[in-house]
Amino acid sequence: MSEFMATGMLPDHYEQLAKTVRDFAQSVVAPVAAKHDEEHSFPYEVVSGMADMGLFGLPFPEEYGGMGGDYFALCLALEELGKVDQSVAITLEAGVSLGAMPVYRFGNEDQKQEWLPLLASGKALGAFGLTEAGGGTDAGATRTTAKLDDGDWIINGSKQFITNSGTDITKLVTVTAVTGETDGRKEISSILVPVPIEGFTAEPAYSKVGWNASDTHPLSFDDVRVPAENLLGERGRGYANFLRILDEGRIAIAALSVGAAQGCVDECVRYAKEREAFGAAIGTYQAVAFKIARMESRAHAARTAYYDAAALMLAGKPFKKAAAIAKLVASEAAMDNARDATQVFGGYGFMNEYPVARHYRDSKILEIGEGTTEVQLMLIAREAGL
Repeated sequence: MSEFMATGMLPDHYEQLAKTVRDFAQSVVAPVAAKHDEEHSFPYEVVSGMADMGLFGLPFPEEYGGMGGDYFALCLALEELGKVDQSVAITLEAGVSLGAMPVYRFGNEDQKQEWLPLLASGKALGAFGLTEAGGGTDAGATRTTAKLDDGDWIINGSKQFITNSGTDITKLVTVTAVTGETDGRKEISSILVPVPIEGFTAEPAYSKVGWNASDTHPLSFDDVRVPAENLLGERGRGYANFLRILDEGRIAIAALSVGAAQGCVDECVRYAKEREAFGAAIGTYQAVAFKIARMESRAHAARTAYYDAAALMLAGKPFKKAAAIAKLVASEAAMDNARDATQVFGGYGFMNEYPVARHYRDSKILEIGEGTTEVQLMLIAREAGL
Protein backbone atom coordinates (compact mmCIF):
# COMPACT_ATOMS: atom_id res chain seq x y z
CA MET A 1 0.00 0.00 0.00
CA SER A 2 2.77 2.45 0.82
CA GLU A 3 4.30 1.70 -2.58
CA PHE A 4 1.02 2.59 -4.25
CA MET A 5 0.53 5.81 -2.29
CA ALA A 6 4.00 6.92 -3.40
CA THR A 7 3.79 5.93 -7.08
CA GLY A 8 0.09 6.09 -7.86
CA MET A 9 0.23 2.55 -9.25
CA LEU A 10 -1.18 -0.60 -7.67
CA PRO A 11 1.32 -3.41 -7.08
CA ASP A 12 0.92 -6.29 -9.52
CA HIS A 13 -0.87 -8.66 -7.14
CA TYR A 14 -3.53 -6.06 -6.40
CA GLU A 15 -3.89 -5.23 -10.11
CA GLN A 16 -4.33 -8.90 -10.96
CA LEU A 17 -6.94 -9.36 -8.25
CA ALA A 18 -8.90 -6.32 -9.44
CA LYS A 19 -8.79 -7.56 -13.03
CA THR A 20 -9.91 -11.05 -12.06
CA VAL A 21 -12.89 -9.74 -10.08
CA ARG A 22 -13.67 -7.21 -12.83
CA ASP A 23 -13.85 -10.01 -15.40
CA PHE A 24 -16.06 -12.06 -13.07
CA ALA A 25 -18.33 -9.08 -12.45
CA GLN A 26 -18.78 -8.42 -16.15
CA SER A 27 -19.17 -12.03 -17.29
CA VAL A 28 -21.05 -13.62 -14.39
CA VAL A 29 -22.64 -10.93 -12.19
CA ALA A 30 -23.84 -8.34 -14.70
CA PRO A 31 -25.88 -10.72 -16.92
CA VAL A 32 -28.12 -11.85 -14.03
CA ALA A 33 -28.18 -8.68 -11.92
CA ALA A 34 -31.42 -7.28 -13.38
CA LYS A 35 -33.17 -10.65 -13.06
CA HIS A 36 -32.34 -11.09 -9.39
CA ASP A 37 -33.21 -7.46 -8.70
CA GLU A 38 -36.62 -7.80 -10.34
CA GLU A 39 -37.36 -11.13 -8.67
CA HIS A 40 -35.95 -10.07 -5.29
CA SER A 41 -34.04 -13.36 -5.33
CA PHE A 42 -30.76 -14.15 -3.61
CA PRO A 43 -28.03 -14.90 -6.23
CA TYR A 44 -26.83 -18.25 -4.89
CA GLU A 45 -25.02 -19.10 -8.13
CA VAL A 46 -23.07 -15.83 -8.02
CA VAL A 47 -22.19 -16.28 -4.35
CA SER A 48 -21.00 -19.79 -5.15
CA GLY A 49 -18.76 -18.36 -7.87
CA MET A 50 -17.30 -15.82 -5.46
CA ALA A 51 -16.72 -18.60 -2.94
CA ASP A 52 -14.85 -20.65 -5.54
CA MET A 53 -12.63 -17.62 -6.24
CA GLY A 54 -11.79 -17.32 -2.54
CA LEU A 55 -13.25 -13.83 -2.18
CA PHE A 56 -14.82 -14.56 1.21
CA GLY A 57 -11.41 -15.54 2.54
CA LEU A 58 -9.42 -12.65 1.09
CA PRO A 59 -8.30 -10.91 4.33
CA PHE A 60 -7.84 -14.02 6.49
CA PRO A 61 -4.67 -16.08 7.09
CA GLU A 62 -4.31 -19.41 5.32
CA GLU A 63 -4.23 -21.21 8.68
CA TYR A 64 -7.92 -20.36 9.04
CA GLY A 65 -8.85 -21.25 5.48
CA GLY A 66 -8.28 -17.76 4.10
CA MET A 67 -6.37 -16.49 1.10
CA GLY A 68 -3.65 -14.77 3.13
CA GLY A 69 -4.45 -11.34 1.72
CA ASP A 70 -5.45 -8.14 3.47
CA TYR A 71 -8.37 -5.77 3.92
CA PHE A 72 -7.37 -3.64 0.93
CA ALA A 73 -7.67 -6.71 -1.30
CA LEU A 74 -11.24 -7.11 -0.07
CA CYS A 75 -11.92 -3.45 -0.84
CA LEU A 76 -10.65 -3.80 -4.41
CA ALA A 77 -13.01 -6.75 -4.94
CA LEU A 78 -15.92 -4.77 -3.51
CA GLU A 79 -15.21 -1.84 -5.81
CA GLU A 80 -15.29 -4.05 -8.91
CA LEU A 81 -18.47 -5.83 -7.84
CA GLY A 82 -20.11 -2.55 -6.85
CA LYS A 83 -19.78 -1.28 -10.40
CA VAL A 84 -22.34 -3.77 -11.67
CA ASP A 85 -24.39 -4.99 -8.69
CA GLN A 86 -24.43 -3.49 -5.23
CA SER A 87 -26.52 -6.37 -3.86
CA VAL A 88 -23.77 -8.84 -4.68
CA ALA A 89 -21.11 -6.49 -3.33
CA ILE A 90 -22.89 -6.00 0.00
CA THR A 91 -23.36 -9.75 0.33
CA LEU A 92 -19.58 -10.14 0.20
CA GLU A 93 -18.91 -7.11 2.39
CA ALA A 94 -21.30 -8.19 5.12
CA GLY A 95 -20.23 -11.81 4.93
CA VAL A 96 -16.60 -10.87 5.53
CA SER A 97 -16.65 -7.62 7.50
CA LEU A 98 -19.67 -8.33 9.71
CA GLY A 99 -19.96 -12.10 9.58
CA ALA A 100 -16.42 -13.43 9.82
CA MET A 101 -14.25 -10.50 10.91
CA PRO A 102 -15.64 -10.27 14.49
CA VAL A 103 -14.66 -13.91 15.01
CA TYR A 104 -11.19 -13.24 13.62
CA ARG A 105 -10.65 -10.05 15.63
CA PHE A 106 -12.13 -11.09 18.96
CA GLY A 107 -12.68 -14.84 18.98
CA ASN A 108 -10.59 -17.28 20.96
CA GLU A 109 -8.62 -19.98 19.17
CA ASP A 110 -11.37 -22.59 19.45
CA GLN A 111 -13.92 -20.18 17.97
CA LYS A 112 -11.59 -19.26 15.12
CA GLN A 113 -10.88 -22.89 14.30
CA GLU A 114 -14.58 -23.74 14.39
CA TRP A 115 -15.98 -20.85 12.35
CA LEU A 116 -13.38 -19.13 10.19
CA PRO A 117 -12.65 -21.98 7.74
CA LEU A 118 -16.37 -22.34 7.08
CA LEU A 119 -17.05 -18.61 6.67
CA ALA A 120 -13.86 -17.95 4.70
CA SER A 121 -14.83 -20.69 2.25
CA GLY A 122 -17.99 -18.79 1.32
CA LYS A 123 -19.97 -22.01 1.63
CA ALA A 124 -21.65 -20.51 4.69
CA LEU A 125 -22.55 -16.95 5.65
CA GLY A 126 -22.41 -15.17 8.97
CA ALA A 127 -24.42 -12.14 10.06
CA PHE A 128 -24.13 -9.60 12.87
CA GLY A 129 -27.20 -8.56 14.86
CA LEU A 130 -26.68 -5.08 16.28
CA THR A 131 -29.51 -2.77 15.22
CA GLU A 132 -32.86 -2.91 16.96
CA ALA A 133 -36.17 -1.19 16.34
CA GLY A 134 -35.35 1.39 18.98
CA GLY A 135 -31.68 1.95 18.31
CA GLY A 136 -28.52 1.09 16.44
CA THR A 137 -25.93 3.80 16.99
CA ASP A 138 -27.45 4.34 20.46
CA ALA A 139 -26.06 1.42 22.45
CA GLY A 140 -28.12 2.40 25.48
CA ALA A 141 -31.26 1.54 23.54
CA THR A 142 -30.31 -2.15 23.24
CA ARG A 143 -33.09 -4.30 24.69
CA THR A 144 -32.08 -7.79 23.62
CA THR A 145 -30.92 -9.67 26.71
CA ALA A 146 -28.74 -12.67 27.44
CA LYS A 147 -28.80 -14.26 30.88
CA LEU A 148 -26.67 -17.11 32.18
CA ASP A 149 -28.58 -20.20 33.23
CA ASP A 150 -26.88 -23.46 34.15
CA GLY A 151 -23.90 -22.83 31.87
CA ASP A 152 -25.88 -21.43 28.95
CA TRP A 153 -26.82 -18.01 27.66
CA ILE A 154 -30.59 -17.55 27.27
CA ILE A 155 -31.20 -14.89 24.61
CA ASN A 156 -34.42 -12.93 24.17
CA GLY A 157 -35.12 -9.96 21.94
CA SER A 158 -35.16 -8.84 18.33
CA LYS A 159 -32.91 -7.24 15.73
CA GLN A 160 -33.63 -5.19 12.61
CA PHE A 161 -32.10 -4.81 9.12
CA ILE A 162 -29.71 -7.77 9.41
CA THR A 163 -27.89 -8.69 6.17
CA ASN A 164 -27.24 -12.33 5.20
CA SER A 165 -29.38 -13.50 8.11
CA GLY A 166 -31.98 -15.66 6.37
CA THR A 167 -30.32 -17.43 3.45
CA ASP A 168 -30.14 -21.16 3.00
CA ILE A 169 -26.41 -20.96 3.76
CA THR A 170 -26.59 -18.70 6.83
CA LYS A 171 -24.92 -20.62 9.66
CA LEU A 172 -23.99 -17.98 12.24
CA VAL A 173 -25.50 -14.84 13.73
CA THR A 174 -23.43 -12.88 16.22
CA VAL A 175 -25.76 -10.89 18.45
CA THR A 176 -25.17 -8.01 20.84
CA ALA A 177 -27.17 -8.32 24.03
CA VAL A 178 -27.44 -6.81 27.49
CA THR A 179 -25.70 -9.26 29.83
CA GLY A 180 -25.80 -7.18 32.99
CA GLU A 181 -25.31 -3.70 34.39
CA THR A 182 -22.20 -1.84 35.53
CA ASP A 183 -22.40 1.46 37.44
CA GLY A 184 -25.95 1.95 36.20
CA ARG A 185 -25.02 1.40 32.57
CA LYS A 186 -25.96 -1.56 30.41
CA GLU A 187 -23.27 -4.18 29.99
CA ILE A 188 -23.37 -5.24 26.34
CA SER A 189 -21.68 -8.41 25.14
CA SER A 190 -21.45 -10.29 21.84
CA ILE A 191 -22.58 -13.90 21.62
CA LEU A 192 -22.23 -16.43 18.79
CA VAL A 193 -25.50 -18.05 17.78
CA PRO A 194 -25.26 -20.99 15.37
CA VAL A 195 -28.33 -21.23 13.16
CA PRO A 196 -30.76 -22.78 12.69
CA ILE A 197 -31.46 -23.17 16.40
CA GLU A 198 -34.60 -23.51 18.48
CA GLY A 199 -36.13 -20.14 19.32
CA PHE A 200 -34.41 -18.25 16.50
CA THR A 201 -36.54 -16.89 13.67
CA ALA A 202 -35.56 -14.94 10.59
CA GLU A 203 -38.80 -13.06 10.00
CA PRO A 204 -40.09 -12.42 6.43
CA ALA A 205 -37.66 -10.41 4.33
CA TYR A 206 -38.15 -6.67 4.01
CA SER A 207 -39.64 -5.02 0.94
CA LYS A 208 -36.83 -2.57 0.16
CA VAL A 209 -36.24 0.39 -2.15
CA GLY A 210 -33.00 -1.15 -3.39
CA TRP A 211 -30.45 -3.92 -2.78
CA ASN A 212 -33.28 -6.24 -3.76
CA ALA A 213 -30.99 -9.24 -4.32
CA SER A 214 -29.42 -8.81 -0.87
CA ASP A 215 -30.84 -10.88 1.98
CA THR A 216 -32.17 -8.67 4.81
CA HIS A 217 -34.44 -9.74 7.67
CA PRO A 218 -35.67 -8.77 11.11
CA LEU A 219 -34.68 -11.42 13.63
CA SER A 220 -36.34 -12.66 16.78
CA PHE A 221 -34.83 -14.60 19.68
CA ASP A 222 -37.21 -16.47 21.98
CA ASP A 223 -35.34 -18.24 24.77
CA VAL A 224 -32.48 -19.14 22.43
CA ARG A 225 -30.04 -21.25 24.42
CA VAL A 226 -26.32 -21.39 23.54
CA PRO A 227 -23.31 -22.49 25.63
CA ALA A 228 -21.61 -19.91 27.85
CA GLU A 229 -18.40 -20.37 25.86
CA ASN A 230 -20.14 -18.79 22.84
CA LEU A 231 -19.35 -15.41 24.36
CA LEU A 232 -17.29 -13.55 21.74
CA GLY A 233 -14.49 -11.50 23.28
CA GLU A 234 -14.65 -10.10 26.78
CA ARG A 235 -17.95 -9.82 28.58
CA GLY A 236 -19.13 -6.21 28.48
CA ARG A 237 -16.95 -5.35 25.45
CA GLY A 238 -19.46 -6.33 22.78
CA TYR A 239 -20.43 -2.85 21.66
CA ALA A 240 -16.93 -1.42 21.94
CA ASN A 241 -15.55 -4.26 19.84
CA PHE A 242 -18.23 -3.79 17.24
CA LEU A 243 -17.30 -0.12 16.91
CA ARG A 244 -13.85 -1.30 15.77
CA ILE A 245 -15.54 -3.57 13.24
CA LEU A 246 -17.59 -0.59 12.01
CA ASP A 247 -14.46 1.54 11.56
CA GLU A 248 -13.02 -1.11 9.26
CA GLY A 249 -16.36 -1.69 7.59
CA ARG A 250 -16.63 1.95 6.64
CA ILE A 251 -13.58 1.59 4.43
CA ALA A 252 -15.20 -1.41 2.78
CA ILE A 253 -18.49 0.43 2.27
CA ALA A 254 -16.52 3.34 0.83
CA ALA A 255 -14.93 0.96 -1.67
CA LEU A 256 -18.34 -0.43 -2.62
CA SER A 257 -19.60 3.15 -3.00
CA VAL A 258 -16.70 4.04 -5.28
CA GLY A 259 -17.61 1.06 -7.41
CA ALA A 260 -21.18 2.31 -7.69
CA ALA A 261 -19.99 5.83 -8.52
CA GLN A 262 -17.58 4.54 -11.16
CA GLY A 263 -20.18 2.19 -12.57
CA CYS A 264 -22.44 5.17 -13.21
CA VAL A 265 -19.58 6.97 -14.98
CA ASP A 266 -18.83 3.97 -17.17
CA GLU A 267 -22.46 3.56 -18.19
CA CYS A 268 -22.78 7.26 -18.98
CA VAL A 269 -19.63 7.39 -21.10
CA ARG A 270 -20.84 4.45 -23.16
CA TYR A 271 -24.35 5.86 -23.54
CA ALA A 272 -23.17 9.39 -24.32
CA LYS A 273 -21.15 8.06 -27.25
CA GLU A 274 -24.07 6.08 -28.67
CA ARG A 275 -27.11 8.26 -28.01
CA GLU A 276 -27.68 10.98 -30.57
CA ALA A 277 -29.71 14.18 -30.33
CA PHE A 278 -29.95 16.95 -32.90
CA GLY A 279 -27.65 15.03 -35.21
CA ALA A 280 -24.75 14.40 -32.84
CA ALA A 281 -23.78 12.11 -29.96
CA ILE A 282 -24.93 13.71 -26.71
CA GLY A 283 -21.40 13.37 -25.31
CA THR A 284 -20.29 16.10 -27.71
CA TYR A 285 -22.44 18.64 -25.87
CA GLN A 286 -20.79 20.38 -22.93
CA ALA A 287 -23.89 20.07 -20.74
CA VAL A 288 -23.53 16.29 -20.83
CA ALA A 289 -19.73 16.09 -21.04
CA PHE A 290 -19.24 18.39 -18.05
CA LYS A 291 -21.78 16.45 -15.97
CA ILE A 292 -19.89 13.22 -16.66
CA ALA A 293 -16.58 14.96 -15.93
CA ARG A 294 -17.88 15.92 -12.48
CA MET A 295 -19.02 12.35 -11.94
CA GLU A 296 -15.55 11.04 -12.81
CA SER A 297 -13.98 13.58 -10.44
CA ARG A 298 -16.20 12.46 -7.58
CA ALA A 299 -15.31 8.82 -8.13
CA HIS A 300 -11.60 9.59 -8.28
CA ALA A 301 -11.64 11.69 -5.11
CA ALA A 302 -13.62 9.05 -3.24
CA ARG A 303 -11.26 6.30 -4.38
CA THR A 304 -8.29 8.29 -3.13
CA ALA A 305 -10.04 8.70 0.23
CA TYR A 306 -10.63 4.99 0.75
CA TYR A 307 -7.13 4.09 -0.45
CA ASP A 308 -5.74 6.50 2.14
CA ALA A 309 -7.88 5.06 4.95
CA ALA A 310 -6.88 1.51 3.99
CA ALA A 311 -3.20 2.46 3.91
CA LEU A 312 -3.40 3.86 7.44
CA MET A 313 -5.25 0.79 8.69
CA LEU A 314 -2.76 -1.66 7.19
CA ALA A 315 0.14 0.38 8.58
CA GLY A 316 -1.30 0.06 12.08
CA LYS A 317 -1.90 3.79 12.36
CA PRO A 318 -5.06 5.56 13.63
CA PHE A 319 -7.62 5.47 10.85
CA LYS A 320 -10.98 6.28 12.43
CA LYS A 321 -11.19 9.79 10.95
CA ALA A 322 -9.90 8.70 7.54
CA ALA A 323 -12.46 5.87 7.44
CA ALA A 324 -15.29 8.24 8.32
CA ILE A 325 -14.15 10.72 5.65
CA ALA A 326 -13.90 7.94 3.06
CA LYS A 327 -17.36 6.62 3.88
CA LEU A 328 -18.88 10.11 3.82
CA VAL A 329 -17.24 11.20 0.55
CA ALA A 330 -17.77 7.90 -1.26
CA SER A 331 -21.40 7.36 -0.28
CA GLU A 332 -22.28 10.89 -1.34
CA ALA A 333 -20.37 10.38 -4.60
CA ALA A 334 -22.38 7.24 -5.29
CA MET A 335 -25.69 8.98 -4.65
CA ASP A 336 -24.76 12.11 -6.61
CA ASN A 337 -23.45 10.09 -9.54
CA ALA A 338 -26.54 7.90 -9.60
CA ARG A 339 -28.74 10.98 -9.76
CA ASP A 340 -26.66 12.56 -12.52
CA ALA A 341 -26.46 9.30 -14.45
CA THR A 342 -30.23 8.98 -14.41
CA GLN A 343 -30.42 12.49 -15.84
CA VAL A 344 -27.92 11.69 -18.59
CA PHE A 345 -29.99 8.68 -19.62
CA GLY A 346 -33.19 10.73 -19.61
CA GLY A 347 -36.35 8.63 -19.79
CA TYR A 348 -34.30 5.43 -20.10
CA GLY A 349 -32.67 6.23 -16.77
CA PHE A 350 -36.08 5.78 -15.14
CA MET A 351 -36.43 2.25 -16.50
CA ASN A 352 -35.33 -0.56 -14.20
CA GLU A 353 -33.76 -2.51 -17.05
CA TYR A 354 -30.89 0.00 -17.12
CA PRO A 355 -28.11 -0.32 -14.51
CA VAL A 356 -28.20 3.39 -13.68
CA ALA A 357 -31.79 3.05 -12.49
CA ARG A 358 -30.75 0.23 -10.19
CA HIS A 359 -27.85 2.34 -8.89
CA TYR A 360 -30.29 5.18 -8.27
CA ARG A 361 -32.39 2.95 -6.01
CA ASP A 362 -29.45 1.12 -4.44
CA SER A 363 -27.16 4.03 -3.60
CA LYS A 364 -29.27 5.79 -0.99
CA ILE A 365 -28.64 3.11 1.62
CA LEU A 366 -24.90 3.78 1.30
CA GLU A 367 -25.53 7.09 3.11
CA ILE A 368 -27.32 5.22 5.91
CA GLY A 369 -25.87 1.74 6.51
CA GLU A 370 -22.81 1.17 8.75
CA GLY A 371 -23.15 4.68 10.13
CA THR A 372 -25.28 7.45 8.65
CA THR A 373 -23.88 10.57 7.03
CA GLU A 374 -24.64 12.39 10.26
CA VAL A 375 -22.66 9.86 12.29
CA GLN A 376 -19.68 10.29 9.97
CA LEU A 377 -19.84 14.07 10.37
CA MET A 378 -19.98 13.65 14.14
CA LEU A 379 -16.94 11.34 14.11
CA ILE A 380 -14.95 13.64 11.82
CA ALA A 381 -15.72 16.68 13.96
CA ARG A 382 -14.81 14.81 17.13
CA GLU A 383 -11.53 13.54 15.66
CA ALA A 384 -10.77 17.10 14.51
CA GLY A 385 -10.94 18.21 18.14
CA LEU A 386 -14.44 19.67 18.35
